[in-house]
Amino acid sequence: MKAIPMSDPTSPWLFCTAPCMDWTDRHCRYFWRQLTCHGRMYTEMVTTGALLHGDIGRHLDFDAVEHPIALQLGGSVPRDLASCAKLAEEHGYDEVNLNCGCPSDRVQNGRFGACLMAEPALVRDCVAAMRSRVDIPVTVKQRIGIDHQESFAELVDFVGTVAEGGCEVFIVHARKAWLEGLSPKENREIPPLNYPWVYDLKRQFPDLTIVLNGGIGDLGSCENHLSKVDGVMLGRAVYQTPWLLSEVDARLFGQSAPAASREAVILGLITYVDDYLARGGRLNHVTRHVLGLFHNQPGGRLFRRKLSQEAHQAGAGSDTLLAALAEVSRCADRQTRITA
Repeated sequence: MKAIPMSDPTSPWLFCTAPCMDWTDRHCRYFWRQLTCHGRMYTEMVTTGALLHGDIGRHLDFDAVEHPIALQLGGSVPRDLASCAKLAEEHGYDEVNLNCGCPSDRVQNGRFGACLMAEPALVRDCVAAMRSRVDIPVTVKQRIGIDHQESFAELVDFVGTVAEGGCEVFIVHARKAWLEGLSPKENREIPPLNYPWVYDLKRQFPDLTIVLNGGIGDLGSCENHLSKVDGVMLGRAVYQTPWLLSEVDARLFGQSAPAASREAVILGLITYVDDYLARGGRLNHVTRHVLGLFHNQPGGRLFRRKLSQEAHQAGAGSDTLLAALAEVSRCADRQTRITA
């Protein structure tokens, strides 16, 4: 299938999966990589404190198959961010991304996330500090504004100021964030989407890479947006219906898809699961991410129920995953006999 025409179809940020707390851990990313070879993947946000004072390996280790992969950092102290960016580069990450979009109270209390949009000069200095220590790209993920910010001019000022620090890639969630009065979940749903502002941002800064995030639910929408911006980023849609990723390589990159079928994806995970369990892991740490693979397919509910009920149990192994797959096959066979 031919790739669709875009301003820069070779951009590394053409299609990205979003950093999602409690979701996009290394098991999730390994699973997703069975579905797309070319999409760019982002870790959960990792705070500078967790890296500087915690277990570096636990936060930064990943499988080589996950490339291209970006580490998202949370912090606001330029020196600390620079040190953590260097750790990311040494661990082999392809990019460091600064979180300027998360609206949770915990993040605000640490003076990072969306509240940083009120301090563009500080974000500029954070980017400059990281850029001074690493050769990999330093990018920013942000909102179109926060609280009192009501004008497009304020968004332009933020991006223009941060770009002075050397940031060339901005991932923009096309909603404002209300730092008081809305929960993080509500901030992903209630503030209205404003895609035209992100399109206008690309026109305002034609030399910057602008990636659109927020409310994108299918590849048809991706293709529409990609005629106006350099890239798209999807989060909830690919987590809830991961098979969507199986079309990304063909439709957006003009490359063959790695996954022949949903069943092949599950079979491709067996060795990974066995290796993880041998190191002391639990099956549900992996399988919680695959529950939506058979969404709207015959046997999909049985697959989800089997894993939800059994994968967390002590001693559950890859045979449990294969048994869930067998439920799907039996259901599909029954449907075929009925319709024959």
